[in-house]
Amino acid sequence: MHVFYAPDIAVNPELPEEEAGHCLRVLRLTVGDEIMLTDGKGCFYRAAISAATGKRCQVKVNEVIPQEPFWKGHLHLAMAPTKNMDRIEWFVEKATEIGFDELSFLNCRFSERKVIKTERIEKIVVSAIKQSLKARKPVVNEMVDFGRFMQREFAGQKFIAHWYEGEKPLLKDVLQPGEDAVVLIGPEGDFSREEVEKAEAMGFRSISLGKSRLRTETAALVAVHTMNLFNS
Repeated sequence: MHVFYAPDIAVNPELPEEEAGHCLRVLRLTVGDEIMLTDGKGCFYRAAISAATGKRCQVKVNEVIPQEPFWKGHLHLAMAPTKNMDRIEWFVEKATEIGFDELSFLNCRFSERKVIKTERIEKIVVSAIKQSLKARKPVVNEMVDFGRFMQREFAGQKFIAHWYEGEKPLLKDVLQPGEDAVVLIGPEGDFSREEVEKAEAMGFRSISLGKSRLRTETAALVAVHTMNLFNS
């Protein structure tokens, strides 16, 4: 059964314009056809198309199906985006399929990319939750300077991955299952020493993701997978 994203379906029984276009013009579904909707807030909706006119697609909801969370805690990944957007888009798709709750983009001292269009990222996230049959959509935040991000308050565990010398246990060895967690991943040139020191002063624990030197998007995916695996 085809899955569509309708964040306001609980109060408005109509598909968003883009989803309606895909439903009617691409898939050529019509009145009476059954579809599945997700609101991205924790529920699926079994529905049938009740009216299809032009760019509008109205539905009749037949059943609301709450989905239990697939993992415990709030899993937050904050990363410096790569210069090549294709690599970020690849990461976003795969991380969403695996499962996490929040994505932030950091503008760091050695960042290769200072601007990112979150509209495109949102579309990839929506596509991935539909493909992976998830009823919860990760929050995508606008890019923020590293210093401002450090001013936020975070509940639970806080980690920063980097390549500087010092005690850095593996994330899998210090992650406490069931608790909220946020992991910071730096740019290809790594965080600056000052950024690492600032994070540590704010309660972030330095960690390693393994012996291999990973690209930014690979490190971010390893972090998401580790958080998800230990909280599933």
